[in-house]
Amino acid sequence: MSGTPTRRSGLATTPEQDRVEREVEQLAFLDLQSLRAAWPARFGPTPKLRSPGLLRRMLAWRLQAEVMGGLDAETRRLLARKAPLNRGPLLAPGTRVVREWKGERHEAEILAEGVRYNGETYASLSEVARTITGVRWSGPRFFGLRA
Repeated sequence: MSGTPTRRSGLATTPEQDRVEREVEQLAFLDLQSLRAAWPARFGPTPKLRSPGLLRRMLAWRLQAEVMGGLDAETRRLLARKAPLNRGPLLAPGTRVVREWKGERHEAEILAEGVRYNGETYASLSEVARTITGVRWSGPRFFGLRA
């Protein structure tokens, strides 16, 4: 970061930060092909993404992180953890979730140690959803708990 700070929107910025801001603004006008072409010169192999919106966001973050810094040490440590973050129980034990699937009603009960469905205990709602449908599903999404 070099140069004399300037002021924009009440915040002091450097010429380098201003340059990155302009680069990020220009990303909005690039199609997927152009976004993919912009990546390798600075960051190595282009991610195999088909979403211009996601690639645009990744490029914007990387450009800003180069100048303004990336994730702080605590965030990097949390992301590097092998164990999932403990978000606490989504549903209290005793809660019943119901879903109609292919004309049949399916009801599962949340237990402290898992989920009961048709007399069997499963580790998660996702396992129950997979049993019902035969394919991988997000259990909370299948039972209408998440969009």
